[in-house]
Amino acid sequence: MGILDLIKGNKKTGSKKKGRAKIMPVLPQEIYQAATLELQDILAPSALKISSKNLNLGDKLARTFFIISYPRFLSDNWFTPIINLDKIFDVAFHIHPLDTNTILRKFQKKVAEVQSQINAREAKGVVRDPVLDTAYQDLEALRDSLQQAQQKMFDVGLYITIYADNQEELQKLENEIKSILESKLVYIKPALFQQDTGFNSVIPLAKDFLGVHQKMNSEPLSSIFPFVSFDLTSKKGILYGINRHNSSLIIFDRFSLENYNSVTFAKSGIRVNLMQQN
Repeated sequence: MGILDLIKGNKKTGSKKKGRAKIMPVLPQEIYQAATLELQDILAPSALKISSKNLNLGDKLARTFFIISYPRFLSDNWFTPIINLDKIFDVAFHIHPLDTNTILRKFQKKVAEVQSQINAREAKGVVRDPVLDTAYQDLEALRDSLQQAQQKMFDVGLYITIYADNQEELQKLENEIKSILESKLVYIKPALFQQDTGFNSVIPLAKDFLGVHQKMNSEPLSSIFPFVSFDLTSKKGILYGINRHNSSLIIFDRFSLENYNSVTFAKSGIRVNLMQQN
């Protein structure tokens, strides 16, 4: 019965039942059952607000970026300075293999276009354009590698989500990441009006909802992996051993993490010490 129906009913029955409503008893066990939490209730943030440039996840702010441009050459481990940042952020790579025959047909048309431009400039007596010559040589070298199965082509999407407590910290971290990447001629942009889509692309769902890709062959793609770090020392923790790369101490407190479980790989027959047993 709605509130309006209750008011109308009181008017019809007169002043004896005016303003009275039936009260239903609620038992304590029913209140407990109604307040039972499920797993998604525990994992979910207390609130979610989607804006054009960031997400409000409870008390945290999140902002997602995607890479829009790479240089002609990528050095090995160029992404290592980003991975070694002492900040809270997530990185996602979405790698989609492309059909080699389809790519070769597209490259054949592109080579013909570049070659025709070079021939037209030579027929007019114009000085050669180094950009066209370089593009022609790169296309031919890549065609040879693809034809000989030495390389593969991929659509690669690289997304970064950063987190902070306020807008100032978020902007500071964004500028820091931009300066590191731009020094290597890699440029990023925020996912404007697509922050929810970008965030869903970064979390471990194995779904590329954002769909911002750059074509990349096997050699530059391999320069992103593995994620290496030569500095394995923290301010507090347990001495695990010596880093063979630079002879520094490996000090780490895994109990400071949300998930402090660890896995140890060794040859069969190796004895397990007390620290590994605990």
